[in-house]
Amino acid sequence: MSFLQALRSFFRDAAVNLVRGWKVSLVAVLTIAVSLFLSGVFLLASRNLARSVERWQREARVVVYLTPQATAEELAVWARRAAAERWVQTVHPVDPRQAQERFRSIFPSLADLVTAGSEEPLPASLEIEVRPAARGSREQLSALASWRRAPGVTLIDDDREWLAQVQGLVAVIRGVGLVLGLVLLGAAVFTIGSVIRLAAFLHSEEISILRLVGATEFYIRGPFYAEGLLQGTLGGLFAAGGLYGAWLLVRQRAGDALVPSLLAADFLAADQLAALVLLGTAAGLIGAITSLRGETLRSG
Repeated sequence: MSFLQALRSFFRDAAVNLVRGWKVSLVAVLTIAVSLFLSGVFLLASRNLARSVERWQREARVVVYLTPQATAEELAVWARRAAAERWVQTVHPVDPRQAQERFRSIFPSLADLVTAGSEEPLPASLEIEVRPAARGSREQLSALASWRRAPGVTLIDDDREWLAQVQGLVAVIRGVGLVLGLVLLGAAVFTIGSVIRLAAFLHSEEISILRLVGATEFYIRGPFYAEGLLQGTLGGLFAAGGLYGAWLLVRQRAGDALVPSLLAADFLAADQLAALVLLGTAAGLIGAITSLRGETLRSG
């Protein structure tokens, strides 16, 4: 019998065993499917959040808020001062009237809070776009530290500060997903190993006959390895399908909600989805190999 013929025989016997013991096999398949599904959820969330952070970093700005008493001349002076910095790409001055109009357009339900009057409720500001190569440079940090101490400035809002916090959140999500995925995957490997060990016990008489007629260990163990591989692959496919279905559901029901639409902006790439399925295949094969190591089959 050639190697390819042996593989066909292994997978045919494995498929028969899966059908015969479908209840036990289903437990193993669902265990690995749940573990990979949860790992995929964390991977999907961290991937979308990381891509959003990258986009926000490209659009990051520095907003300098002046005192409410700042005049148009002082705003112009600060605009020229900011434009003279080498790390600055563009400067957009915003006077109190423009700030009011922008606030009303963004928050129409709160428009009454910024009524026109002799004393403007919103201060003048400078919106500064930073050159990509100079983001976080020592020159930029030094200039911002100096501006914060200037008497005409009340607040400096640097997008890098909250983006750093979001990056930390991405790292936490990835770490939690990795640890949880490894723990659940270990449980799935153990479950598949137990199922394969039970199948080997049920076929102990057939195994003894095969040894009597001179069958090799590869031929005896092959169907059990194929069964574990099939269980892992099915679990990976179920996880991928469930993950895609959950992603579509969240996309449809997210609406204008920020967090759901953000975390479910895009689905996993094809290579990442394939890696998820292959991880299930590898886990199933490892579970089968570990369950049949040593003298397990001989003791049956």
